[in-house]
Amino acid sequence: MRRESKNNKLTQEDITQYTRTFWKILIGAVLFVFLFLLSVRLGIFGKLPSFHDLENPNSNLASEIITEDNKVLGTYYVENRSNVKYSELSPYLVKALISTEDKRFYSHSGIDYWRTVTVVFHTLMNNKQGGSTITQQLALNLFAERRERNTLKRVMQKLQEWITAVRLERNYTKEEIIMMYFNTVDFGYKNTFGIKSGARTFFNTTPDKLTAEQAAVLVGMLKGPTIYSPVRNQENAVRRRNVVLMNMHKENFITREEYDAAKEKPLVLHLNITNHAEGLAPYFRSVLKDEIKKEFQKLSITKADGSPYDLDRDGLKIYTPINYKMQQYAEEAQKEWMQTLQREFDKQWKRRDAFTGNNAKLLQSGMKRSDRYREMKRNGASEEDIKKAFNTKVPMTLFSWKGSIDTMMTPMDSIKYNKLILRNSMMAMEPLTGHIKAWVGGINFEHYKYDQVKMGIRQVGSTAKPFTYAVAIDNGYSPCYTLPNHQQTYGNWTPRGTVQGGDPITLKNALKYSQNYATAYIINEVGASNVAALTKKMGITSNVPNYPSISLGAYEASVFDMVGAYSAFVNHGTWIEPTMILRIEDKNGTPIYERTPKVVKALNSESAYIMVDILKGVVDGGTGSRLRRKEYGGLTNPIGGKTGTTNDNSDAWFIGITPELVAGVWTGAEDRGISFNNMQYGQGAAAALPVYGLFMKKVYDDSTLNYSKGDFPKPPGGMTRVLDCSEYSKYDGYSTEPQLDDDRLGF
Repeated sequence: MRRESKNNKLTQEDITQYTRTFWKILIGAVLFVFLFLLSVRLGIFGKLPSFHDLENPNSNLASEIITEDNKVLGTYYVENRSNVKYSELSPYLVKALISTEDKRFYSHSGIDYWRTVTVVFHTLMNNKQGGSTITQQLALNLFAERRERNTLKRVMQKLQEWITAVRLERNYTKEEIIMMYFNTVDFGYKNTFGIKSGARTFFNTTPDKLTAEQAAVLVGMLKGPTIYSPVRNQENAVRRRNVVLMNMHKENFITREEYDAAKEKPLVLHLNITNHAEGLAPYFRSVLKDEIKKEFQKLSITKADGSPYDLDRDGLKIYTPINYKMQQYAEEAQKEWMQTLQREFDKQWKRRDAFTGNNAKLLQSGMKRSDRYREMKRNGASEEDIKKAFNTKVPMTLFSWKGSIDTMMTPMDSIKYNKLILRNSMMAMEPLTGHIKAWVGGINFEHYKYDQVKMGIRQVGSTAKPFTYAVAIDNGYSPCYTLPNHQQTYGNWTPRGTVQGGDPITLKNALKYSQNYATAYIINEVGASNVAALTKKMGITSNVPNYPSISLGAYEASVFDMVGAYSAFVNHGTWIEPTMILRIEDKNGTPIYERTPKVVKALNSESAYIMVDILKGVVDGGTGSRLRRKEYGGLTNPIGGKTGTTNDNSDAWFIGITPELVAGVWTGAEDRGISFNNMQYGQGAAAALPVYGLFMKKVYDDSTLNYSKGDFPKPPGGMTRVLDCSEYSKYDGYSTEPQLDDDRLGF
């Protein structure tokens, strides 16, 4: 026994050995952990963000299009995300986040060690809880593509989060970390990223205006965007909201009374789902994107590292002159009138086949332009197979003014349907600045994406006539000069028309009643080349040939160009390029582009004013007189304008001018071969003018827009010519020839 006991006693040598082994293991473990963490820090197990990355974290930021009244018109995005500053966050958001996700946020340095130990304990007890601090979650949001599922990989990722979180805490203040966190969260619904997008999508508000219960809903979603979605799972969302509210109360962020009141409130959503096709001005936004790309490329505007800007990812702020209310009014005016006009168009074609004779080719061309045809061709389908497919019913969605229609229809029948839908476009701009205030490029961007303001060109008809008259006025002709107003042949050209206002007729009345014969006579006198030159000088970028028929509008132009050209009349003969962009800033607010529009003195100031006076006559008793009727706006203030109608009523135009606003409207079908068969609804005064009238009435009824109803100002220096034709009887009366020696008559 004694021997056994003696053998069991530890010698001093044994104790020393055990002590050495213990310290070796401990030091080795510490060294291993140190080397392991160092390896993680050095990126051996996966790249960690550099100092530059921490200073400039990557995130897919949506670029915002901002109106002149500082509203977001729309966004370009891969992820619909826009940043906010800490000062733009509701206090309830911050309180909800801290009380629910990280109670000791202000006391730790990125890692809450006590919470980590607690989480390990709960995990061992098979009761999983989240252990990541807000800073760790931010690290994951910023620098990891996803949360790893594999346990080993997740452990490695967690270590990377810890290191990155500590570094974030060293580089940013607590407020900046909260701000960045809210800017990176994913709400898992309809491409909604970041708190600004979340507030807009679910409550149609901004983050600073969120109430306690709204903030609790959004913060509650972060635990599970689908499980706690207020759209898909309202009961879960309310339950989770109330948990967040209780957390806020426990942390003394809200009182018991506030908690009791908030948790009893129903879940009220104001969904405002954003996509590229929805919202105001989708055509403008689409064209604007292409314009910005062209400008950046032309001017070699790049980021600091030389790479090109990405409008969908780089969070640019694009400031435009569009006015939010005016854009709404323009779209409302279009919808209001075009529904009425479409009903009349449908009545006309209800019992007639629009696709006979020459129009039969429209179906084939429409088929070959379709995405379906091109896709089948790429896949090697024969013409017979394609024809069969186009005559087989398939599910599809069609446009109607009452909303989209889901139906079964053959692709060929859908082509017929869409070709019988009237299209319309409109643009309004301020003539003195070139600032575009409203842009409606079509009737529905989801179904018809082709922009008819700038991209599309159509025959302009009689809206071209003022350019011919302007050349005459600028070359000494008086508005009271009398012209022959009957059919004549000029070389190989014999224009068609009707006589209204008499024969002969004054130059002023010839435009007032849009007389073809008198207009043809004028261009024969002043020269087609001179008219073409002035037309181009006034901003028409499409082809304008040196033919006499251009006086009657035998060429094509865009609404964009025509509105810009008419603005030169109002702006004392100075053409200013229509402006879509004011300036662009990067995500940090640094200006990277500012628009300087082109300016051209196209016409003598006095001649321009005389043209304005003549165009006023078009509205006061001429072809544009419907504007004075109540059903077309009932406008009583000084307004000028010009109607335009092309052969067979294929294109209907109206361009209206006031001292502060010029707007142009075009209406027609997709193909010129399909149109109204009568002037009652097909002429410019009926198919285009009403949209302008309804728009302007809305503009004038809104006193916040501050558009006056005053008259057009006279040119600097006043007038030297007489505009009142009744004054001429005191002198030589009306003349059939210019009398260049009489200054009083303006010759």
